Amino acid sequence: MGLLSARLRSPGYRSLVFRSGDWRLDMAVLVAAVAVDATTRELPPSIHPVVWMGKLISWLEMHTPPAERHFAALVAGSGRAVLVPALFGGMAWLGAAGLRGMGPVPYVVGGAVLLSTAFAVKGLGQAGQATRRAVDSGDRVAARRGLRSLVSRDSSGLPDSFILMAAIESVAENMTDGFVGPWPAFALFGLPGAFAYRALNTLDSMIGYRGKYEYLGKAPARLDDLANLVPARLCALLMLIPAGPAFGLPARRGWSVVRRGRKLTSSPNAGWTISAMAGLLGVALEKVGHYRIGDGLRDPTTEDLRMAVRLCYTPAVSAVPVAAAVIAAREWVWG
Repeated sequence: MGLLSARLRSPGYRSLVFRSGDWRLDMAVLVAAVAVDATTRELPPSIHPVVWMGKLISWLEMHTPPAERHFAALVAGSGRAVLVPALFGGMAWLGAAGLRGMGPVPYVVGGAVLLSTAFAVKGLGQAGQATRRAVDSGDRVAARRGLRSLVSRDSSGLPDSFILMAAIESVAENMTDGFVGPWPAFALFGLPGAFAYRALNTLDSMIGYRGKYEYLGKAPARLDDLANLVPARLCALLMLIPAGPAFGLPARRGWSVVRRGRKLTSSPNAGWTISAMAGLLGVALEKVGHYRIGDGLRDPTTEDLRMAVRLCYTPAVSAVPVAAAVIAAREWVWG
């Protein structure tokens, strides 16, 4: 116990506890994590942290007050909005602390593997392409199955044009949740920040809905909106400026649609990236009964979904140096 208490009191250990790793190491973790995501398969579900998040949320849902007990559901949901991100952020902190204690190389390698589970660039593109191929081949069953991996809405009975709309919307919206959000969270707060962000986003995706989860999901949904206020707008900007011109798409038309369409969605964030995508592609994107962005533009084709997937990679490339700059700025501000 004496050796342990001496270690806990040591300046090096306190630095490990209260600060992220060396900023150069954190930059290396970020770049290596992007490489891991691009070149390897997802971890098996049995050991994937996001799967664990989903299982915990599902278990907690089994112990939820009845929906008609509004106040009790609201309190339960608020507690989960704090507990689940704190739990996974704490576990990530322990993992990062252990890796840092083992040295720079284990920290970079292990940190990269862990961070890669908190975002998805390749997976988003693959899901979009699977839906496009299914629509191209006329396999509507496979198209709807592929769409379910992108978006939770009911796709039964949707015609091809609306399946494509839903897929393009989801690619656009998931860029924020998929990588433009987790990377700044890592840049500011290290692995705990990235995992806390992903846990909150998973909560929102599972219970942040009206109806059955109106009160249970209210706090997670509002906190997720707050966490994505800056990332959603940054993502739209990265789509309009580097991505649009890189593919010869009109950024001016994209901004025009953003100005009109960003407020049409119930989410304060989703409309930014969906509108940017609609304007760049020159297509209308509609969720029946909720909104139609790009009114007057044509319906999308499978080629538009192909371009949407290509467009999602450019903001990903652009967001890496932005996150790296935040890491360097964090070190300068926090010391």
